[in-house]
Order: sequence, then structure tokens, then C-alpha cells
Amino acid sequence: MEHPYVPRDLQLPGYVAISLSQSTILGVFGLASLFVVSLVWIVSGRLRKVSNLDRFLMCWWAFTGLTHMILEGYFAFSPEFYKDKAGFYLAEVWKEYSKGDSRYAGRDAAIVTVEGITAVLEGPTSLLAVYAIAKGKGYSYTLQFAISLGQLYGTLVYFITAYLDENFSGGAGPKPEEEQGSLR
Repeated sequence: MEHPYVPRDLQLPGYVAISLSQSTILGVFGLASLFVVSLVWIVSGRLRKVSNLDRFLMCWWAFTGLTHMILEGYFAFSPEFYKDKAGFYLAEVWKEYSKGDSRYAGRDAAIVTVEGITAVLEGPTSLLAVYAIAKGKGYSYTLQFAISLGQLYGTLVYFITAYLDENFSGGAGPKPEEEQGSLR
């Protein structure tokens, strides 16, 4: 079966087409995220005197920690997600996401490394930050700073490797709009 990713010659033996719609994927993610944020907001309101800013930060770190651990963890440790036939939600997320950045489907080493580090280190540390904020621990600030630096580093690696690949190694192939133009 032919895959929807660019470059078209990307080798994905055993590729199985996505079975969930983009709106279903986004809807499930949105509802799950809303549930987590709402739950943390409600629970944090019942704790000792926690400011609204700290409650917001707890919601953010819970959301980002679970996103890193679940979504990015699945990607990092499931190299053949594109072969999933069962319509497993997390595999479907990455099939869809790979339409925007085929380095994910192609298992680009920089992407896998950054996502793996993010899932294993930043995810749990984000949840530890939630605990530290809730308990008023002084190290909560250090954790938040360290996680933020890690996220900044990951973002820089993500974009810089894409830039370098496109500008110095011949790129990953034609852009989708160029490919569509050649079909007309």
C-alpha cells in the first residue's frame, strides 16, 4: 500500500493506512486533555492554600507530563506504529502526525532521540513538578526551570535538524505543494 508521506520513496514496509479521521483523533485528544486539566484544577482547589497561578501551573505540568509520557513515549518505543492494523489510537495519532513531518514515520534518529528523552525524563519530571507545587516544595522552581530548558533544547533540535536537512543534505524530497503542482 502506498503511504501519504513525503518523500514518496520513503520505505515503510507493511504500511497500513490510517483508520481514524483527523477530527476523531483531535476530539479524543482534546477531551482527554480537558479531563486531565479539569481534574487537576478541581483537586488542586481542595488542597492547602494554593494560588490560582500555582493551580494553573499544576494543570500545565500534568498535561505536558502525561502528553510526553503517553504520546511521545508510545512513539519512541513503538518503531513500527505505521503497521498497526487494529486502529490503536496512539498508532493512529502518529500516522496522522507523520503527514506533517515524515521524519516521524521514517524514524529519524534525532527525532526518536529527542522524543525518547522527552518521554523518559521530562514527562515524569513534569509530574514531579505537579507534586512539588502542590506540597509547596522549594525545588518546584528548579524542576520547572530544568523541564523548560529541556523542552527548549528539544524544540531547537527539532527545528534545526529540519532546517539543516532541507538546506544542506538535499532535503527530504519535494514539498507537498510542489508535488501537487507536478500532478496538474
